[in-house]
Amino acid sequence: MSIEVSGLTKIYGEQKAVNNISFSIGKGEIVGFLGPNGAGKSTTMKMVTGYLLPDSGFVKVSGIDVKNNPIGAKKRIGYLPESNPLYYDMYVKEYLEFAGGLHQIENPKSKIENVIELVGLTPERKKKLGQLSKGYKQRVGLAASLLHEPEVLILDEPTSGLDPNQIIDIRNVIKEQGRNKTVLFSSHILQEVQAICDRVIIIHKGNIVADSSLQNLEKQTGKPVIQITFRESLESEWITRLPAVESAEKINAGTWRVTAKNVQEARKQLLHLSVEHNLNIVSLQDESNNLEEVFRALTKENK
Repeated sequence: MSIEVSGLTKIYGEQKAVNNISFSIGKGEIVGFLGPNGAGKSTTMKMVTGYLLPDSGFVKVSGIDVKNNPIGAKKRIGYLPESNPLYYDMYVKEYLEFAGGLHQIENPKSKIENVIELVGLTPERKKKLGQLSKGYKQRVGLAASLLHEPEVLILDEPTSGLDPNQIIDIRNVIKEQGRNKTVLFSSHILQEVQAICDRVIIIHKGNIVADSSLQNLEKQTGKPVIQITFRESLESEWITRLPAVESAEKINAGTWRVTAKNVQEARKQLLHLSVEHNLNIVSLQDESNNLEEVFRALTKENK
C-alpha cells in the first residue's frame, strides 16, 4: 500500500482531534477525504505528511514509517496544505526553482517548464506570487507539490478559490496524476469528489464513519428511493396508501419521488396501481442517495 494509517490518534488538551483511525490507499487510487469543519481532516493529513507527530499509531508512505524516517517518506510525498504558504516577494519561476532545490531534483529547468504548463500557470509565470489571485496561488502550490514527481499526493482543498473553469482544469490534472500515483484529497465541494473519486473516506469528530466506494456508499446509506413518472397527474393518496411506500414527494404533475420500505414490493405495487387506475408509466427507476445526502446522514450532530 502507498499509504498505510494504523491506530492514528492526536489529542489537543481535552479534545481528541483524531481518534484511533485506520485506513490504507493503494497506488492508482484517488480517495476523497470528507468531513465537517473541525472533523480532523487537516490534522490527519498533517500526520500523514509528517508535519505533525501522532500521539499514538503510525503512518507508512510507500512502506516507509513517517515517524522513524521522515525525510525518506517526505521525498515520496507531494503536499498542498489548506493554507498554502508562499513567499510573496518571489516570482513564480523563482519560487519553483527554490522548491526544486529543496528536493534536489535533476533537470530542474525542464521540469519547472513542464509543471508550469501542466497546472496552467503559463499566463502568470512572470508575476510575483503576491500579485496572483487566490486561484493562481493554489496552482503554484500544486505545481510545487508535483515538481519532484512524488509517488503520493496529499491535497488539502486543492480547488479552493478557483473559478469554475479553473476547477475543471485542476480536476483533470488530479485525475491524470491519479493514473500512476496515490492521491488523498479533501474538499468541501462534494461535486468535485463525485467527479474525481471512486472511493470516499468520511471523518466526523475524529472518527471514520465511512470508508467505501462512492457507488456502495450511495446505495447503502439511507432508504431506497424510486422516481416514477406517469403521463397523467394523480392524487398523492394513491401512492402513499401503498403498503411498501413510506412517503412520496411530488416533483411535477406526473412525477413522484417515492421513498420505499421495500424497493421490490414498492415497484410491484406501483405497477399494480397503474393497471388499477388505467395510468401510463413513462419511466420507473431506482435512485441512489447523492453524496450530499450521504454526507449529511453520516455527520449529523447527534451521531
